[in-house]
Amino acid sequence: MPTTTRRDRHRRDTPPPRTANGEIEVLRGFLDYLRASIATKVDGAPEPQVRTAAVPSGTNLLGLLNHLTFVERSVFLGDDVTDWQSTFHAAPGDGVAEVVARYRAAVERANDVLDGCADPGAPVPRPRPGRPAPSIRWALTHMIEETGRHAGHADILRELVDGTTGR
Repeated sequence: MPTTTRRDRHRRDTPPPRTANGEIEVLRGFLDYLRASIATKVDGAPEPQVRTAAVPSGTNLLGLLNHLTFVERSVFLGDDVTDWQSTFHAAPGDGVAEVVARYRAAVERANDVLDGCADPGAPVPRPRPGRPAPSIRWALTHMIEETGRHAGHADILRELVDGTTGR
């Protein structure tokens, strides 16, 4: 049975994307880069450490990706979230594969919405009546900030879990 050494857990860092020059293409390129980074960081993390808090706030890898799933669905699909703090915890029965798959499905649906958006100043098309939708520009910038922030947290947490580093 092969064993994994600390050296094997070091991934080569992937540089930021080179995209077309249009504003939406650049923003979407960076967002997709960060989305892939955090999904990869959580994918394959061992149980139960993937849901074990390594810091006093209770933050854990699985909870971070679960939270980002809710953020994607809220910003791009119009889902209403009433308790943001609860989104940082995956359900006890949800394993890594389920949470990663749910995140990737939310990203795919969000990208379907974004595929129809050409004007960065236009509002995000979302079904929540009574609330003004943010612009595509704001939504993409916010998601880059949110995903990047939590991807950084995930980098540290994954290294604490099993020594895996890199994107």
